[in-house]
Amino acid sequence: MLQVDTIEVAYGSSQALFGVTLQVAAGQAVALLGRNGMGKSTTIKTIMGALRPVRGSVTFEGTKLETLADYEICRLGFGYVPEGRRIFRHLTVEEQLIAFARPRETERSWLLSEIYDLFPGLAKRRSSPGGLLSGGEQQMLAIGRALVTSPRIIILDEATEGLAPLVRERIWEVLTEIKKRGLSILVVDKNLADVLALVDYAYILEKGRVAWSGAASDLKPEDETQRRLLAV
Repeated sequence: MLQVDTIEVAYGSSQALFGVTLQVAAGQAVALLGRNGMGKSTTIKTIMGALRPVRGSVTFEGTKLETLADYEICRLGFGYVPEGRRIFRHLTVEEQLIAFARPRETERSWLLSEIYDLFPGLAKRRSSPGGLLSGGEQQMLAIGRALVTSPRIIILDEATEGLAPLVRERIWEVLTEIKKRGLSILVVDKNLADVLALVDYAYILEKGRVAWSGAASDLKPEDETQRRLLAV
């Protein structure tokens, strides 16, 4: 479904990615792992069109993404949950979900009632402005906002960073549920145990390169190489 092929990305004269390659198959959950500053968010931003590769390509079901505007990429079927959530502070929960809703004739559409079923706490806060929500509620809203665009793949950058344990637990439960419904997932997160319980495949970045890739079941925390790549 999604193919990232040997992309190189630079911020001005400073190169950030060096030939990163990864793929996500239909219905598959994939993790992008690594310590801070290793290129995870840069990879996500490149897929979503916020950054352009100097070399290499990003393809979604045969369509090259690097020549498309970011809104055109989203219309292909991408749901994006950015790092920092970026919800609208002055719009209510329900207004934000309505504003982002994009039913598709050929794809599964997510109704507001389904979002509230996934996140009952949001239903109670549907009339609250985004700026008055807790961090966990904002993250739930960001995920719900991505789902109502009726995506074929959802990409989450730091899915549960800084959230309370109960909120993290609920988000992983929701991601497991939407995976069961056939939605592809690409997720960045530091909670290794939770990530590996969800995903089928993982990539570890180190200094802008893929240093390890393989089945999630092959990722062993006690392995010296993997501990070096993921340790703080």
